[in-house]
Amino acid sequence: MISEATKARFAAEVAKYPADQKQSAVMACLAIVQQELGHVSVASENEVASYLGMPPIAVHEVTTFYNMYNQQPVGKFKLNVCTNLPCQLRDGQKALHHLEHKLGIHMGETTADGLFTLQQSECLGACADSPVLLVNDRTMCSFMSNDKLDQLVDGLKSTGAK
Repeated sequence: MISEATKARFAAEVAKYPADQKQSAVMACLAIVQQELGHVSVASENEVASYLGMPPIAVHEVTTFYNMYNQQPVGKFKLNVCTNLPCQLRDGQKALHHLEHKLGIHMGETTADGLFTLQQSECLGACADSPVLLVNDRTMCSFMSNDKLDQLVDGLKSTGAK
């Protein structure tokens, strides 16, 4: 399942650590798998575990602890809305509900066209900027009013349809 090119990338990450601590590269290896496959399946977790010489459950614990690892296929644009208490007090939950309505899906679902997956997130570390959301685990969007949410979705739709 995991290609030789992927294993070469794993080796480059493992080389950053002392030989007896190669398990330290688990997060990097999971990120590589996700870059190549779009998500981290149980089968790929098992391959990472085998490569790093660690129990599969230990890899699974990492995958399930961090919400940056997709455990199933997601849309082209993954929108993580912060719903932690400080953001809820500043309309984070309302932003999530607005996106559910606009996209026609519920939190945790993907649109029928495969463009958007909507998720809630714990603290994104920008409480003063709420409501906040993270696009594809990379781009933080702050002060997301309904108008800004609409503009974001419409803009992503226009680029995603190409």
